[in-house]
Amino acid sequence: MLKVKDMVNVEGYEVLEGLYYSKEWIWVKVEDGRARIGVTDYAQKQMREIVFAELPSVGAEVRRGEPFGTLESVKAVSDLVSPLSGRIVEVNGRVSERPELINEDPYGEGWLIVVEPANLREDLKALMTFEQAVEWHREIAKKS
Repeated sequence: MLKVKDMVNVEGYEVLEGLYYSKEWIWVKVEDGRARIGVTDYAQKQMREIVFAELPSVGAEVRRGEPFGTLESVKAVSDLVSPLSGRIVEVNGRVSERPELINEDPYGEGWLIVVEPANLREDLKALMTFEQAVEWHREIAKKS
């Protein structure tokens, strides 16, 4: 699904090149003007075993900085915070049926939604690049 050029392992957490990252542990892959969205390796490992995913419907609007769904694990329930604003054009129904896909393949089969962004260029400015995300993961690893 995702064609990724490179991956960096930061203290056991994968950060993939070619993606943008939010500080709410969401990744964004730009594909032909649309944005495929999922949770990072760090997020799924922190949550541990994900047992339920509540995702919105196709056609729903998402707003940057606001929740668009939840993930429930054996550890906690976590909001999924949208990294951009727009309209959902695709939802990964397989994740609703098999939420463990997020743990097994967070950057591939475990993707969550595809959004047609309202203002992609502006929203991407608020996200971290691959290089920034690697540094951020290193800082977090030092604190833990």
